[in-house]
Amino acid sequence: MFKKILTGVLMTTLVLSTVACGSGGGSVPNGSSAEKSAKTDYPTKAITMIVPYGAGGTTDLVGRQFAQALSKELGQSIVVENQAGASGSVGCQATLDAGNDGYTVLFAAESLGTQRVMGISEMSYADFSPIALVANDPKVIVVAGNSKYNTIEDILNDIKANPGTIQMAYTGPGGSGHVQALIMNKYGYEPALTAYSSGSDGIVAVMGGQVEFTNSNYSTVKSYIESGDLKMLAVCSTERMEQYPDVSALSEVMEGAEDYLSIPYTPLSLLVKNDVPEDVQEVLRSAAQKAEQNEDFKKFMDDNNIDKLYETYKTVEDMNKFYSAWESKVSWMLFDAGAATNSPEDYGIAKP
Repeated sequence: MFKKILTGVLMTTLVLSTVACGSGGGSVPNGSSAEKSAKTDYPTKAITMIVPYGAGGTTDLVGRQFAQALSKELGQSIVVENQAGASGSVGCQATLDAGNDGYTVLFAAESLGTQRVMGISEMSYADFSPIALVANDPKVIVVAGNSKYNTIEDILNDIKANPGTIQMAYTGPGGSGHVQALIMNKYGYEPALTAYSSGSDGIVAVMGGQVEFTNSNYSTVKSYIESGDLKMLAVCSTERMEQYPDVSALSEVMEGAEDYLSIPYTPLSLLVKNDVPEDVQEVLRSAAQKAEQNEDFKKFMDDNNIDKLYETYKTVEDMNKFYSAWESKVSWMLFDAGAATNSPEDYGIAKP
């Protein structure tokens, strides 16, 4: 089974890489071209999209799908480059260290909003300009298909009876899995956390029996749930999934947690460093808005039950307000739980 799992992840990555990379730097054949500003002829060559996590996780999968749609609008190849490490900070820093010509973009996950309080880096959303607030991939709790746990109550009862011993895979401090583990802590459940470099590595660990469960993104586990290699015990939300009406929302069994479970915990965004010229940013935003309407991309989003955040947050002002509110809520949650190294006050982050 392990060969099947790893082969599936590698083949998916290879196929998506090949499509995203196109012809190795030339124009995308038959692709439409975004309207370009009169002040710039950007882009005239391939663009690098840095994904700050390993291959196969939700940031990587959604980023690659979006890269395909975006490359068609820009008329240039987009080369997706995974730079994992330190809860996403390695790839984020690589973007800041790149040139300011718009040929390096970042497809970021939520950890960018918590790196300062977690003591991982001094970076935040404020170091980047938003191009598109793209997606939220719902979190779900999954166990191996042959696990003794068959309901969310089964595993929560075991965690409560054996604090600090039931192993949970996650992608590192300050990320969505860590935050949701802290929510569990708040309501009396203390799993033991084991960090992996990507969501896909955590999934392999669950199926291989190295850990009991993970709080994963739905898109990365959908095929394994359908095949029976994984069982979904709960949706980490206040609402059940339409596709799985018999699977509980976590708020149903964790009374009082509605406020914590109602926000998007994995906002995925296309960003550039602040000093990229505004006319280049506008070309990217125009292309991104068209890419969001690409039929193949929309089908991917619908098939994987991914929230289309771009339908709600359409302007730069909307996106920056979202980042500010998200950073405030989650940073203070981490600090109040004693998980953060630094106080949000040190960075002027207001308490919600």
